[in-house]
Amino acid sequence: MPPYTANSEVRPVSPVPVTVVGIGADGWPGLAPTSREALRAAEVIIGGPRQLDLLPTDCPAERVAWPSPLRPAVPGLLSEHAGRRVCVLASGDPMFYGIGRTLAEILGADRLRVLPHPSSVSYACARLGWPLHDTDVISLVGRPLGALSAALHDGRRLLVLSAGEDTPAEVAGLLRERGYGPSRMTVLEHLGGNRERHLTDTAHDWHHPPGAPLNVIAVDCRRDPSALRIPLTPGLPDEAFEHDGQLTKRHVRAATLAALAPAPGELLWDVGGGSGSIGIEWMRAHPSCRAVTVERDPVRAGRIARNADALGVPALRVVTGAAPAALAGLPAPDAVFIGGGLTAPGLLEACWDGLRPGGRLVANTVTLESEALLTDWYRRHGGDLTRLAVAHAVPVGGFTGWRQAMPVTQWSVAKPTDGQEGPGRDGPWRRA
Repeated sequence: MPPYTANSEVRPVSPVPVTVVGIGADGWPGLAPTSREALRAAEVIIGGPRQLDLLPTDCPAERVAWPSPLRPAVPGLLSEHAGRRVCVLASGDPMFYGIGRTLAEILGADRLRVLPHPSSVSYACARLGWPLHDTDVISLVGRPLGALSAALHDGRRLLVLSAGEDTPAEVAGLLRERGYGPSRMTVLEHLGGNRERHLTDTAHDWHHPPGAPLNVIAVDCRRDPSALRIPLTPGLPDEAFEHDGQLTKRHVRAATLAALAPAPGELLWDVGGGSGSIGIEWMRAHPSCRAVTVERDPVRAGRIARNADALGVPALRVVTGAAPAALAGLPAPDAVFIGGGLTAPGLLEACWDGLRPGGRLVANTVTLESEALLTDWYRRHGGDLTRLAVAHAVPVGGFTGWRQAMPVTQWSVAKPTDGQEGPGRDGPWRRA
């Protein structure tokens, strides 16, 4: 079995697989016979205090409450009880935002037996009559409230996994702030238990006091007609971003994201962040996309963080400092965008050296000096050199004419992987 390296520890080895039992608010009566048998046969039962209190007295196992923080303590706790029949209690389905994932990563799937229970999401959809496959699920457990913003689209149905009794009011406030005050909210407490309760109101009118900490929030999204519409496609409206003019404009931004070609799980360096628009839209492409934006101006760096929160990607990492020095120590990216500072000594070299083999580099400029630099790199490394020109219709007296924006020169290239031919415009890896 390969070693567990997350904390430089060895995986706990036990001849007996660890059994994970999902349990709901209905406690012991709601468990399937197989789950009850596993708990009665256990020598050690690990779980949260609330979960342990749901078990009857005829479960003879030693009961161990999870410490806090939980994740760092898991390997040591499992090692302490290795060789004994261990059951771990989990809320609902252990593999759905639950402890099951952590245990699978630590022990390996072959040392784990999972007995799931209906999740709170399944219960909520059953109560509301919502098809589970047409409902978006967002967890706010241990996550910033701003993560909800990316899921707000008129007509969509959301289930929000709550962090506690204050989350419903916080969600209502965010909905109002984002222009979704007309949305209908239903808070479902203690789902499946004998204390189950539902509260319904619009986000505009939500004034209920804090209720049970164990709750799920259903949101039927309705956008106020006056609120800005935020689409899924690259090239969000420029008005969606707070900026001081340092913004990759909408049409160029869409072309830039197409060249960067984000894929799930990939990491972007957004160098010269400005308003953060490229890094933000990269992360909006998929929930697992990650980005680091580097901005030397502290005022702009703060603005980037606000934009990221408002547009639903609060996990965007903002590094305040001048590149290339500020790039030192950052994890190797799958793609790099350079939106400013191209003529800084060593910047292009640092970005190219830091990029993973097979990764993409895209650089935009409007100055002749930076264009000459990109032309030289294009000659040496290949790729695509493109001129992007956008014009907008504007009034000219009583008529209409075109106003040309400054043309943007864009260089995009893929870094060769091992075994590919060397640099040159005619190499097999020429295009990004």
